[in-house]
Amino acid sequence: MITAMMKSIWNRIKAVFKGEHRRFAWFVLIVTGLFLMSWIVGPGNTFIHWAKASIEISRQEKMIEDYTRRNAELDSRINMIRTDKDTLEKFAREQFKFAAPGEDVYVIAE
Repeated sequence: MITAMMKSIWNRIKAVFKGEHRRFAWFVLIVTGLFLMSWIVGPGNTFIHWAKASIEISRQEKMIEDYTRRNAELDSRINMIRTDKDTLEKFAREQFKFAAPGEDVYVIAE
């Protein structure tokens, strides 16, 4: 059924391009083709620009998710440092080379 309908449509199209209005049909086909080509690759707001913008939006949404996740991790670390004395001491020793009175600190350069 679908193939019969497609054959019928195709035969009508062929009849238009062979009939008395064939010049007009070719003109419409060429103008439509030029319009579509200018829409796809021409300057300005084209299909290619839309695709590039979509890719850029996806990339930036991934960056936002990554920064949100990092932000949550840092917030949890800050909360832990504020509330837990052992974590604060560990952080101070690692980051600022602090030591308790009477301890020796050895710094190994990488």
